Amino acid sequence: MTPLLAVRGLSKSFPGVQALANVSLEFNRGTIHGLVGENGAGKSTLIKLVTGLETPDRGEIRLDGQPVRFRNWREAQARGIALVGQEIQVVPESSITENVLLDRLATRGPLRRVDWPAMNREAERFVRSVGLDLPVTTPVKGLSAGQKQLVRIAKTLAARARLVFLDEPTSSLTEHEAGQLLGLLRELRSQGVTVLYVSHKLEEVFAVCDEVSVLRDGQHVGTRAVAGLTKAELVAAMIGREAREERLGRLPVDRGCELLRAERLTRRGKVSEVSFALHRGEILGFYGLVGSGRTETARLLIGDDCPDSGAVFVRGRQIALHSVRDSLRRCRMGYVTENRKEEGLFLAASVGTNIALTVWDRMVQRWTRRISPTAEREVGQRHVAALDIKCAGLDEPAGNLSGGNQQKICLAKWLAADCDILLIDEPTVGVDIGAKEHLHRLIWELAAQQGKAIILISSDMPEIIKLASRILVFRDQRIAGEVPDVDAPGRTYADISAAIGRYLN
Repeated sequence: MTPLLAVRGLSKSFPGVQALANVSLEFNRGTIHGLVGENGAGKSTLIKLVTGLETPDRGEIRLDGQPVRFRNWREAQARGIALVGQEIQVVPESSITENVLLDRLATRGPLRRVDWPAMNREAERFVRSVGLDLPVTTPVKGLSAGQKQLVRIAKTLAARARLVFLDEPTSSLTEHEAGQLLGLLRELRSQGVTVLYVSHKLEEVFAVCDEVSVLRDGQHVGTRAVAGLTKAELVAAMIGREAREERLGRLPVDRGCELLRAERLTRRGKVSEVSFALHRGEILGFYGLVGSGRTETARLLIGDDCPDSGAVFVRGRQIALHSVRDSLRRCRMGYVTENRKEEGLFLAASVGTNIALTVWDRMVQRWTRRISPTAEREVGQRHVAALDIKCAGLDEPAGNLSGGNQQKICLAKWLAADCDILLIDEPTVGVDIGAKEHLHRLIWELAAQQGKAIILISSDMPEIIKLASRILVFRDQRIAGEVPDVDAPGRTYADISAAIGRYLN
């Protein structure tokens, strides 16, 4: 049988980078095909070439057995192709309905007016199917990153495509929401839709994919049926070495040194009476479903939003913060946002500039009042090396890098500022397994060896169990319960995950 999609000898280069080299793959009808590999392996580049977002240097793309070369995304869309990319692309000022049905507006009457009641009814079917429980007239700009991603997935379902590309679709979703999405993909497969599923979460690949292809350094390493394949074999193919899974050890938390405390922190519609303390050398996990209040609490703590009531104490002193900059300058507190594209990076600026901008005030030359290029470069080089950021150089625009390397830059700028308190929201979103191990070790060592106090917000349950010393579970915009002594000897993953689950029910 002729595959729905086939690529033959596909190659693409960018300045200083061979993104794809002679890649040939086939994607059969009515299957879910996984695509995995480390950051920079070429996964996103392959999708962009097929969907007309980039032009290949060499090679051929065949759809239904016929050669195609899409000049832009609209041409691919017209042939029944849909895409949910790593970047959360929405129209912020528009409603959920408008975002979901943007390409298929329903009109009526001789004046072709938009039939909003019909539009809302149609959008609601797809919005409910992805588990998003919000009025479809809600403006998208006020939604969390996870909720925006669900809107994008609903839009893809509404397009009724026959070939769907999903590039890290669950990166901002919790385990529960991700499970709902995997169920939807199985339903699409039963309807004959072909899905190309890109993910660093190998558990999802094994749960939903029929076969999986591995890219490494821009080359096709191999394709295997998922049945009979082990995680160890897949990881070895991805990174060319065996990865070790191990507990990182117990953190030496200084309970006598409280760095941050919240008392009955409340923001109407977002957070309700949240209270907790954070100590030197501690990694405190925030876990919960999207919209449960975990990220909303972080934004109150960092000064990005203002509480209606309650108080925040830093090193025992009550303080009112008015911006992220304010929290850094007055409290040495930093925030790694979950939304790197819109909030974490200046994509057009260089790698070096993005890393050093939190410490520019320390680099101003005495006489010229200009930022010292030498000092900026030294900070950039040190953190590029420490975090193993793959780039052509410090002058390369951050927007050119893979998602995982961009995430490393988001962390690097706060490490450059030497913050005592770090709020890290989804630290390994879109990050490959090798870089994930590196970031996990780095975060743990910041607490264990440097005494940093860290709030870790993650939708990845294995990640939060691996790193946190205790976990606060959020539900319905408040703390539903606490799971203590997560890193204690003898505690198992099953024990901890069950404790978390009890607070989510």
